[in-house]
Amino acid sequence: MFQPTALQVDLYREFHALGLLDTVTALMVANAAFNLAFAVWIISAYTGSIPVELEEAAMMDGASRSGALLRVTLPLAMPGIVTAVIFTSIAAWNEFIMGLTLTTSPERQPLTVGINNMIGAYSMQWNYVFAASLIAIVPVVILFAVIERHVVSGLTAGSVK
Repeated sequence: MFQPTALQVDLYREFHALGLLDTVTALMVANAAFNLAFAVWIISAYTGSIPVELEEAAMMDGASRSGALLRVTLPLAMPGIVTAVIFTSIAAWNEFIMGLTLTTSPERQPLTVGINNMIGAYSMQWNYVFAASLIAIVPVVILFAVIERHVVSGLTAGSVK
């Protein structure tokens, strides 16, 4: 649950010792490690609010435990899972400090670091910065557009009268 900025020196030394500096693997491992605790916290809080009686009713109707999980609990938990996916994806996509610290070559740097590299000391080409910023926004908008229907459908799925 530490902020990535507080552990940058230790992360750099660890990935240097493992030979993973300037690799996409280093960024994936670091982002997964920092976002996993938040995702588990959101999903466990959301699934804890689902009544156990719904699973018991499904098992009384002949469903196995895994069938009740797949047919009742998972559709009800979908808004919480989608929320965790949205937050962790946006956090990983917008990560700047880890990308700046763990990568050096321009072809492996994330888009946020690439946009920062467009800013010069004495000149700035705003048109390129704005175009790159627009490109950076598009995947987040597409992710939300694809996942948004799961949030709305999961709110009413399997409710009790």
